[in-house]
Amino acid sequence: MSPTKPKLPLKRAFSAGGVIYRTRSELIEIVICRHNDVGVWALPKGTPRKGERLEETALREVSEETGLLTRIIDKIGYVQYWFVEDGVRYFKTVYYYLMEPVGGRIEDHDTEFDEVRWCEISEALGLLSYKNDTDIVTRAREMVRSDREQGNGTI
Repeated sequence: MSPTKPKLPLKRAFSAGGVIYRTRSELIEIVICRHNDVGVWALPKGTPRKGERLEETALREVSEETGLLTRIIDKIGYVQYWFVEDGVRYFKTVYYYLMEPVGGRIEDHDTEFDEVRWCEISEALGLLSYKNDTDIVTRAREMVRSDREQGNGTI
């Protein structure tokens, strides 16, 4: 009989972030962020502070990580995944919002990411390191396209 491994303690974790987009003619551009030390391209997101609503977390974290001030247009959805850190197994849910910039500059991003940049959405889909991020960006693109086709101009 083989020895059983002790089970790691389990915790739930939550984050909120966004897909910041702008349109240029027919192109849709979004903001993505890179950690040079690990070579990961990702969407901006972060952990809520005590008493902070998810929307407030998303706006704050996106602003800190990208240097941009944004407003929320709509909910995109959420992703869930497992990870292990410091001997604890986490089940994490990240909520994402579709956002548009209303001020700020990406040059003013914090030090969490080494590079923050605008790129055309199909390029972003090729650069993003995680499938969860590409799934969220794909949903965001469909939301923007659908709104354009309906001529609403709300997104």
